[in-house]
Amino acid sequence: MSLDAWVPLLVVASSLVPGLVIFALAERRLVLRSALNIAGATLKLALVGWMLWGVYQGHHYETRWAFLPGLDMVLRAGPLALLFVTLSAVLWLVTTIYAIGYLEGAPHRSRFFGFFSLCVTATIGVALSGNLITFLFFYEMLTLSTYPLIVHRGTKAAYQAGRVYLTYTIFGGTLLLLGTVWLYTLTGTLEFVPRGIVAGLDQAHDAALTAIFFLLIAGLGAKAALVPLHGWLPRAMVAPAPVSALLHAVAVVKVGAFGIVRVVYDIYGVDYAAALGLMKPLAWLAAFTIVYGSIRALFQDDLKRRLAFSTVSQVSYIALGVAIVGPVATIGGVVHLVHQGLMKITLFFCAGNLAETLGVHRISEMSGVGRRMPWTMAAFTVGAFGMIGAPPIAGFVSKWYLAQGALEAGQPWVIGVLVVSSLLNAAYFLPILHTAWFRPPPEAWPAERRFGRAETGWMLLLPPLATAAMALAAGLFASIPFSPLEWAKLIAAREFYQP
Repeated sequence: MSLDAWVPLLVVASSLVPGLVIFALAERRLVLRSALNIAGATLKLALVGWMLWGVYQGHHYETRWAFLPGLDMVLRAGPLALLFVTLSAVLWLVTTIYAIGYLEGAPHRSRFFGFFSLCVTATIGVALSGNLITFLFFYEMLTLSTYPLIVHRGTKAAYQAGRVYLTYTIFGGTLLLLGTVWLYTLTGTLEFVPRGIVAGLDQAHDAALTAIFFLLIAGLGAKAALVPLHGWLPRAMVAPAPVSALLHAVAVVKVGAFGIVRVVYDIYGVDYAAALGLMKPLAWLAAFTIVYGSIRALFQDDLKRRLAFSTVSQVSYIALGVAIVGPVATIGGVVHLVHQGLMKITLFFCAGNLAETLGVHRISEMSGVGRRMPWTMAAFTVGAFGMIGAPPIAGFVSKWYLAQGALEAGQPWVIGVLVVSSLLNAAYFLPILHTAWFRPPPEAWPAERRFGRAETGWMLLLPPLATAAMALAAGLFASIPFSPLEWAKLIAAREFYQP
């Protein structure tokens, strides 16, 4: 194979190989385990940067090997793939640093970081998949590698959450497999192709293609937390904070949303999907999920559960942008893959800091916490205002393009959904900020740990500050080259709406 063919495989291997080695390490090998984690994450980021520059220049990176008769396993680095790969690589490095600090002194760290690396490997594999069979392989690998992370604490609640998670995701994976097999019998190919692979089929297959579409979306919706397939996500918040951060910002829910983008644009083609009447039901489902998730978040006192229902709402912005049909809305939906990830991982890092430093898990326990942990709550404030859609943070950019795209497509009702969602976001985030910044602190915190003069450990504090700065920069500098927004425009121009 040429060097260009090796690069996608190396990107996958840069987390797979360290993960397999880490499984064999004794618990006391703290320095070596941390070094392997950091080295793998750094190498992956370097390789992704290399591919980013190459793809921007029109370079082609693809690895292909025979899997089944007539079906290859394909890893391909196109613009859409690299948007998700870059997000995963950046946030893996940040989350690795956070997890090392968070799990200091905890048992079973080799097991945790081994599966942590497999989880990232699966996510990268999903992003780089060049066809639906490769996507399905890594999609199921993600299910299996994430389960041990959810049940890591070994409590009764953790195992119950793990069972619920497996029930939803295996059900979704079964639907995805059925849709994939049925699609292959009609098309003879599962390749991801700009403008799709089904548009040339005879109209006699329209009913079958409609059924396949709903099988695929339902299968992906189980991970994307589309209502009514969202029930596993709030339960999974019993997992350690680094796992919650990964689930919401990079891995499971984002993989489901990314898969929906692939199905609409690279399997069906957005114009053909719209002609079949498939986009309106998807838009309505996404809109309902957006509002439903925000309403449920209002009534959660547990901080991580409130953030979980916020994710149910926020991830559906991606599906909504896809379903509106139009280049501007597409840009808004695709860029929210990155923007939501930066903002939500910040919020979960901060929630983990409050739990680990002060023993604070509930919003009702957060009175005056901003005075005790000002830097943590400053990062949380950036993430919260970004979710609301306040300029100049990244969330505003996503909502602006979604609203503009809705007007362009002649669907003004979407603006109403965005307004209602933003008001609900404000209703469940602003009381948290008021409680943290303006209410007096208690005489004692539930379970306070001291870190000298610092508010918490540096490995816990640096990651949320970094991701909050990224979320702010993605909004302030949205128009500079290689920003998430500009890359989303490149995707729309090259892959989705080619002249």
